Amino acid sequence: MTGTDSTGRMLSGRCECRAVRYRVPDAFLYVGNCHCSNCRAGTGSAFKPFAGIERDKLQVVEGADTLLVWGDEKDNHTVVRGGGYVHIATGSLADEPSIRPTEHIFVGSKAPWFEITDELPQSEEH
Repeated sequence: MTGTDSTGRMLSGRCECRAVRYRVPDAFLYVGNCHCSNCRAGTGSAFKPFAGIERDKLQVVEGADTLLVWGDEKDNHTVVRGGGYVHIATGSLADEPSIRPTEHIFVGSKAPWFEITDELPQSEEH
C-alpha cells in the first residue's frame, strides 16, 4: 500500500461475513450512487453507494484468499479503469469517509419503485 491522505486518516471496512477486512486512506477521488441492475442485485437495495480510489491504496488485511472477483482480474465490477482504480462499496466501511456522494449513475435502469429525492446530478448511464 502507498501513503495515506494528507491527514494520515485510514478507514477500515469488511465484508458482510467478516472473512475479508481492509484498510484504505480517507482519500477517495469520487463517490456516487449506482442504480444499475448489477449493483441492485449485489446489494439487495435500490442502489449501491461506491467510492473510487487508486488500486494500490487499498490494503486487504485479512481474507485476501477468499475474495470473490466477478469478471477478470484487471477490469471487473470492483477493479476499474484498466486495473488502476477500485470501487469500494461505502456501506462496507466501518468508519465514516470525509467525502459524500456527488452523483447518481445508471438511473436509466434504476428500480422503478425507487424515487430519487435529492438534488444530485443524474446520468442515464455512466
